[in-house]
Amino acid sequence: MDDPGHLALGTWSGGRFMHFGEPLDDARLEALLRPDAAIPAVITADTYGTGEADRVLGRALAGTTRDDVWIAGAVGHDFYEGEREGAKGFPRFTDARLRGPEAWSDYLRAAAERSLERIGIDRFDLLMLHNPDRSGYHDPRVWEGMAALKAAGLTDAIGVAPGPANGFTLDLLACLERFGELLDWAMVILNPMEPWPGEYVLPAAAAADVKVITRVVDYGGIFWDDVRPGHPFRDFDHRKFRPEGWIDRGVERLEEMRAIADRHGLTPIQLASQWNLAHPAVEMVVPTLIQEAGPDARPVEDKRAELAATPREVVLSAEEILALRTIGDNAGCMALKGANPDQAEVLTDRWPVDEDLAAAGERWGVVAERDLRHVHA
Repeated sequence: MDDPGHLALGTWSGGRFMHFGEPLDDARLEALLRPDAAIPAVITADTYGTGEADRVLGRALAGTTRDDVWIAGAVGHDFYEGEREGAKGFPRFTDARLRGPEAWSDYLRAAAERSLERIGIDRFDLLMLHNPDRSGYHDPRVWEGMAALKAAGLTDAIGVAPGPANGFTLDLLACLERFGELLDWAMVILNPMEPWPGEYVLPAAAAADVKVITRVVDYGGIFWDDVRPGHPFRDFDHRKFRPEGWIDRGVERLEEMRAIADRHGLTPIQLASQWNLAHPAVEMVVPTLIQEAGPDARPVEDKRAELAATPREVVLSAEEILALRTIGDNAGCMALKGANPDQAEVLTDRWPVDEDLAAAGERWGVVAERDLRHVHA
């Protein structure tokens, strides 16, 4: 599909695989994820449900024409040979406990082929490296393996999807500089209440002609306008790990933003999507579609329809874009993943800033000690 549009669905939606909101039954989840003319793009990852999200997507695609839909996948967590490590999930395929660099390319091909088989398609429109570790960002053998998948016709494009939490700024900047000629897409966290640090990588992506998908557009549900102070979360809901008071502050900021949304006839989630799309390189938004807990919760089907009505052409002025960023400024609000000036030891998702990474940041105006530190809650 040449033009996937500006909106996408994610198989992490619907409460089944990522523990946000109420789990939908099979029929509703498949309907939620079924691409159509309004939202033809769907993004999945092989590790969600250890392959089950792929299978759900395959059933959701029943009755669609392949050339009318755009399917993005993601591989990188080895749930075939690796053992789950609690909340950290499955290890990356580059983990030295699993294999050496000489076997990375073979793993990527096998993972891509298995994911395609579960979905029931013969190629991805985009295949991303999912939640890379340091090797994933910086070792050319990883990206040679990803490029080989494109050359073999298993995917039309390749990209990188940092995560699962926020950060990886310097790593992504360095990755874009080193491998930008190979990369087609990147996926980052961005919304008007979380401009930091995702906004730092957008100029580098634009310079490398790498298109950007933005996720967490909904800011944990605040922009769906049905999460309020005292909101009841199920015990398993990942949003319970957010810092205390985030809902109160988010609702307060949303009220400050609402006048801009009303001025253009936009709902809050449409406003957040428009704000993202106004930034360099951002081509697509993929909010999380959640049905909240309780019998009176707004149906997730209504939210999908609301997202589908989001205008593609940006209607916000430069002044409004800046005003929203000022209201939502979150700089320094958390300890970031990846290269981190406050990190002394090398962990799976965090590592110190070395000279090369610091230099990559400074080439794009990002000074780690000044711009990437956790300075307040």
